[in-house]
Amino acid sequence: MIPTPSGPGPVRPAAVVNEEIRQLWLDPRVRLSPEGRARYEVLVAEWTRAEQAESLRDGIVEAA
Repeated sequence: MIPTPSGPGPVRPAAVVNEEIRQLWLDPRVRLSPEGRARYEVLVAEWTRAEQAESLRDGIVEAA
């Protein structure tokens, strides 16, 4: 069973999620298994949310 990220709440840093993506797909020449592909899609969605949260946070800090 593939874990899915939780809903609202703490967001892992984008760099942490990115590292997990890199570890999942060590060789881009090799296709991921269906399970690996599903995990990759979950991680990319989580990474996108983390990037957005960090961007928003950085914008708030600059405004202050």
